[in-house]
Amino acid sequence: MTDLTIQQAQEQVDRWIKQYGVRYFNELTNMAMLTEEVGEVARIIARRYGEQSEKESDKSKDLGDEMADVLWVLLCLANQTGVDLTKAFEKNLEKKTQRDQDRHHQNSKLA
Repeated sequence: MTDLTIQQAQEQVDRWIKQYGVRYFNELTNMAMLTEEVGEVARIIARRYGEQSEKESDKSKDLGDEMADVLWVLLCLANQTGVDLTKAFEKNLEKKTQRDQDRHHQNSKLA
């Protein structure tokens, strides 16, 4: 697969839903699914990189696949609520840059 833009990813998810998924789950169901998927990512991170011990059943979990599940549901929510994630991300990055351009450099905890 070649490099994918956010817009292309949104379009691919929409095509997949229409071809294979029948329809989008409603927004509340997708929000619950997003929370569940984020929890799965958190579990792997906590056990693999944090202080919790990793169970044998967790060792085969693919962190990238779990992150992709999070992205998938987020793309679904963006599509069904009319959010252009490319524009939203660009606007968010600009906001963070203006707000934080010096803040992190001046944080002694990060030195």
